Amino acid sequence: MTDTTHHKAPQAANNAPDTPAVRVVPGSFLTLHYRLSGPAGDIINTFDGKPATLSLGNGELSPALEARLLGLAEGTRTTLSLAAGEAFGERNAEMLQWVSKKTLAEFGDPDEQYAEGEVVQFPTPDGTGRYAGAVRQVRDDAVLFDFNHPLAGQPVQFEVHLIGVL
Repeated sequence: MTDTTHHKAPQAANNAPDTPAVRVVPGSFLTLHYRLSGPAGDIINTFDGKPATLSLGNGELSPALEARLLGLAEGTRTTLSLAAGEAFGERNAEMLQWVSKKTLAEFGDPDEQYAEGEVVQFPTPDGTGRYAGAVRQVRDDAVLFDFNHPLAGQPVQFEVHLIGVL
C-alpha cells in the first residue's frame, strides 16, 4: 500500500531584524508638516496643505527648533513645548526702529499706506534675501517697525510630523 499523506515542512520563522528607523541628524533633508504657535495662536501651519521641505542647518528654522528635531525618527508625530524666549530669543528693544517715510518711498512704493499690525517685507542689504517688520506705529513722517520675530520672548508649541528624512 502506498502512503499518500503529504507532510509540509515547517516554515522558517522570519528572524530578519527590523530595519532601523531613519533618524534626524545635522544636515538632514526633511519633508514634514509642522505648526508653530504661541499664546495668540498659529503663526505657521502646513498641516492643511502641502508639507514643507527643509535642510537642517540652513537657517530655515531657529537653532532651538532644529535641536529639538535631532534624533527623531522618520514617521514621528509629536508636539514640543519651548519656554518663553527659547525658540526665537528674547524681545530686543533695538529691533524696534523708526524708518522715515522718505526712505520707505525711495525703496518701495511712494504711495504705500502703512497700517498698524501690517507686516512689510524688506530686501536684505546685500539684496539676496528678505526680512520682515511689523508696523507698530505710523506718524506723518515715519513708521515704527518691529523687526523681532513674532514669537520672540514667548512660549512656543512646535507640532511636527516627520514624513521623510534623507
